[in-house]
Amino acid sequence: MTSPRTLGSSDLRVFPLALGGNVFGWTADEQTSFAVLDAYAAVGGNFVDTADSYSAWIEGNRGGESETIIGRWVKARGNRDDVVIATKVSQHPEYRGLSAANIKAAADASLRRLDTDRIDLYYTHFDQPEVPVEEIIGALDDLVKAGKVRHIAASNISPERLRASLDHSDREGLARYVALQPHYNLVSRDTYEGPLQDLAARENLAAVPYFSLAAGFLTGKYRPGTTVDSARAGTAQKYADSENGRRVLAALDDIAAAHEVPLATVALAWLAAQPTVAAPIASARTVEQLPALLGLADLKLSDEELAALTTASAPA
Repeated sequence: MTSPRTLGSSDLRVFPLALGGNVFGWTADEQTSFAVLDAYAAVGGNFVDTADSYSAWIEGNRGGESETIIGRWVKARGNRDDVVIATKVSQHPEYRGLSAANIKAAADASLRRLDTDRIDLYYTHFDQPEVPVEEIIGALDDLVKAGKVRHIAASNISPERLRASLDHSDREGLARYVALQPHYNLVSRDTYEGPLQDLAARENLAAVPYFSLAAGFLTGKYRPGTTVDSARAGTAQKYADSENGRRVLAALDDIAAAHEVPLATVALAWLAAQPTVAAPIASARTVEQLPALLGLADLKLSDEELAALTTASAPA
C-alpha cells in the first residue's frame, strides 16, 4: 500500500501522484474521464487537480468542463470524502482576476460545477501583482471561514508576493497558503529552484508541480526528427530539439532500462524526490497511459540515479 504524503502544514493526506484534470472535457470525453478516474482511485489515488478555466480554450467550451466531469464522477461513485479536490481561480473567461468579489463568485461557481459543498485545496491560478495581497488573502480567508474551502494555495507567483502573502496571513491570523503549484520538471528547473523553493522549504509549503512531464516530452515519445500527432506536440518538440533535452532523454533511457519501467515513471520519480515536492501532477487521456504515471509510487531511485538526472538536466 502506497503511503500518502501530508500536504505542507495542512491535514490533507494525498497520493504521491496528483491526477491532472486538464484533459477532462478536452482530449478525454466524459466516459473516458470516468474510466481514468476509476483506474486512478482503484490503486489508492485520491488527489485530483483541476481549474475553473479547464478547458475554455476549446471551441464550443465555456470553461468549467473539467470540474463538471469530476463532480459527476464523484456523485456517481459516492466517494466525495475519499477524494481531495484541488481547483483554481483567476482564469475562467467569466471570472477573471483576483479581486475579492471575483474570488468569491468564482468559488461559488466551482462549487456548483463540482456539485460539492467544499473545495479541499483552492489555488490562485495566476497571481495578479496589481491586486494587494491583503485583498486576495482576505477573500480566501472568508471562504475558509464559510466552510467553502478547506485550505488555500498559490500557483504562478513570485517569491516576493508569496512572502508578502504569508506575512499578511501571519500578522492578521488569517488562512495561510499550504501549497504551491509551480512549473517544474527535469527540463524546466529554473522557474522553481532557487528563491521560491527555498521559501517553500522554510515555510513548510508543499510543492505540487504542473507540466511534470514537460507536455509529454519526458515520456520519451518525442525524439529529434520525429513527428507526433498530439495537441501538445509543438511544446514537447522544442525540448526534443534542444541539447538539454537530448541529455535528459539519454539519462532517462539508461535508468528506465535498468528498472524496466517507462521513462515517464523515472521522470516523475525524480521530481517526487526533490525537496518540498509532495505530489507531481500528471494527466492521462486514456486508461492505458495511467500505469506509467502511477509507477512513481513504487519506484525508488538511488542517490546515484537521482544525481545523474540532476546533472543531465542542469540548465546550460
